Amino acid sequence: MKLEPVIPFEPMSASQAPAAAQWIHQVKWDGVRMLVYYESGECRLFNRKRNERTMNYPELTDVSVYCKADSVILDGEIIALAADGKPSFHEVMRRDGVRRAERIESSRRAVPIAYMVFDVLYLNGEWVTDKPLSERIDLLTSIIIPNQTVQVVPAYPNGQALFDLMKQQGMEGIISKDTSSAYACDRKDQRWVKVKNYGDVIAVIGGFTLNGGIVNAVLVGVYDDQQRLHFIGHVGTGKMPRKEWAELTDTLKPMVIAAMPFCSAHPDMKGAYWVKPQLAVKIQYTEWRYKEGRTLRQPSIQAFVDVPPQECIFR
Repeated sequence: MKLEPVIPFEPMSASQAPAAAQWIHQVKWDGVRMLVYYESGECRLFNRKRNERTMNYPELTDVSVYCKADSVILDGEIIALAADGKPSFHEVMRRDGVRRAERIESSRRAVPIAYMVFDVLYLNGEWVTDKPLSERIDLLTSIIIPNQTVQVVPAYPNGQALFDLMKQQGMEGIISKDTSSAYACDRKDQRWVKVKNYGDVIAVIGGFTLNGGIVNAVLVGVYDDQQRLHFIGHVGTGKMPRKEWAELTDTLKPMVIAAMPFCSAHPDMKGAYWVKPQLAVKIQYTEWRYKEGRTLRQPSIQAFVDVPPQECIFR
């Protein structure tokens, strides 16, 4: 396949959805950004950092089942549902984090996924990124054959109403897009904006506490531009079952070090064991309390992520 992976267009954060008529609004799924590349009968999947994930999602590799194009690049998000029927980042990372081929089939059975497609970048041998979003959506709907696994993301005219509904249902938020916008690879600007119901951050684990010999909470932090690690929270809640806490215990105990890796102490560190900052985790929170030592309010673990520790920084 000659198509090279690109870095997708990213939205900027906003406090509210734009109200102008040329904007559309879509659900922000709590999943993994994924681009599907299909050319000459070959399909490959890459995430937003251009890491290949073709092996992880075999249900998406037969593109002819859900797309009528001879060649295409699709942009969308892979999601998995929790027991409550809502998209769960923790669940989808159970699929995305698999690295051994022999585990693919069992993880596929355990965690069904859906691919929510919202854009097309390349179609039948031609790049369409310069076309306005309204035209790209028309192209997308003309080539996608929806099924249980692949769906085109619906668009709505009233962003505030959609956001209010997402907030009511405890969903992540919405993405608002200017229908006149071209698609800018490796760019982030105000033509796409995200309005979130809650915050999230990728942090690195610098310590942990134990209960009965099992990790019951982790101490997380982010780096500043001088590579100092700032403590932002003691996180002991989330969607992890006890089995995963036990597995985390086995992972962290060999990483224990004598010296505290954080640049300053905090009362929430009482009884902690320190570890070398190597393991990154996505944390969800309701508020970042800057007046209280830059700590997170109601933090919870969503999933462990494959991110280098030095990329866990203040933004």
